[in-house]
Amino acid sequence: MREALESQLDEVNRDLVEMTRLVGHAISAATQALLEEDLSLAEQVIDGDEAINNLNMDVEERCMRIASLQAPVATDLRAVMSGIRMATSLERMGDLAVHIAKQVRLRYPNPPIPVELRETFSEMGAAASRVVDETGTVIQSRNTDLADKIKIYDDELDRLHRELFTAVLSSTWDHGVEAAIDVTLLSRFYERFGDHAVTVARRVVHIVTGELYSK
Repeated sequence: MREALESQLDEVNRDLVEMTRLVGHAISAATQALLEEDLSLAEQVIDGDEAINNLNMDVEERCMRIASLQAPVATDLRAVMSGIRMATSLERMGDLAVHIAKQVRLRYPNPPIPVELRETFSEMGAAASRVVDETGTVIQSRNTDLADKIKIYDDELDRLHRELFTAVLSSTWDHGVEAAIDVTLLSRFYERFGDHAVTVARRVVHIVTGELYSK
């Protein structure tokens, strides 16, 4: 009985780690599409979201099955219930990558962002890639000390988000209202991506320590 429960929980963990891999690929490709105005790559990100959604449903179904048939308690119960919520957060991270790709598609063949802001968005993409990579490591290892690194990358995304917001509001902004809205939305997508990663890390801490989850 115990071996069966552990095996099923391991499957949940493997699916969550695989979700981080797929989400990492999505945000990396979405950023590349954004910087290079690559419509084909943007479409690949959009089409690839189905695999992330399917894994989210698989994790939810497996966790519900474990809860109903295995009656887990303590750490195991926290792993089951948090597994559902972590999968949801990762699915939303995938959606945010899709939102970036759709913005590329919406503006094509025109540039989706001003040339002078490409470097900042490149930094945001790099930070987002690092944050999801660390998230996968935290889920796999359950090393709560690594959760602090995720917060560092999230802080970097917050800083870049503020930097872009300041640029849009600057008196020297000369790209018009539509471009300002685009930049603000895209920046927000990356910022929220980091927030969801922090949420996942806190769920792992809750599983390991039993500490109540807080936003």
